[in-house]
Amino acid sequence: MKLTHVTSSGDACMMDISGKDVVRREAVAVGMIHLQSNTIELVRQNQVKKGDVLSVARVAAVQGAKKTPELIPLCHSLTLDHVDVKLSVKADSIHIECRAVCHGRTGVEMEALTAVAVAALTIYDMCKAVDKNMVISEISLKEKVKHEVHR
Repeated sequence: MKLTHVTSSGDACMMDISGKDVVRREAVAVGMIHLQSNTIELVRQNQVKKGDVLSVARVAAVQGAKKTPELIPLCHSLTLDHVDVKLSVKADSIHIECRAVCHGRTGVEMEALTAVAVAALTIYDMCKAVDKNMVISEISLKEKVKHEVHR
């Protein structure tokens, strides 16, 4: 398997995508953050002192997706068409799912993954005063779709 971001001499490089067609691309990433049950209850009741955890995490996820090329050195800049963020509060965790959509020459999975990570980190930041045992886990790419070009 050849790595796409490494030259023949082993140097890191940005992949040349100039010859690729612009197509609709979608990616879905997921992850979760585990919290203590009393912290979950504070989130559910919107009683966390820093504010509405779920709303802020949702906005942070969108911002994270938009800032991905600034954070990941060899990631191409993409114009995002849509970022959808779903947060599901469970008994001991918050599940995060982010779907990113663009029309571009390269995939949008890094934007979806970054959105999940930033949402989880935002929840962590907002709840850290009351929960010292939070764990962010299982961030992964769930789906990647490239729609074929119709000519």
